[in-house]
Amino acid sequence: MQEIADLADVPLEIEALLDAGSMPVSRILDLEPGSLIRINRAAGDTIQVNIGGVWVADGDLLAVDNKLCVRVANFRNRP
Repeated sequence: MQEIADLADVPLEIEALLDAGSMPVSRILDLEPGSLIRINRAAGDTIQVNIGGVWVADGDLLAVDNKLCVRVANFRNRP
């Protein structure tokens, strides 16, 4: 790890992808502050975790203290 020690403080973007889908343009145009967009995920579901735009892990969606969290379940194999 010494060879990457200089990179330890470089920030990387991390994304937890909850869901993806489609919606008719008419519904999109009706969106306003307070509108709800339903997702098909629940606590315990497995989601994709991206770091720097690359899918690196799968995670379990959890509810802890009334907040959504992701527990890293496993890392994907490197190409």
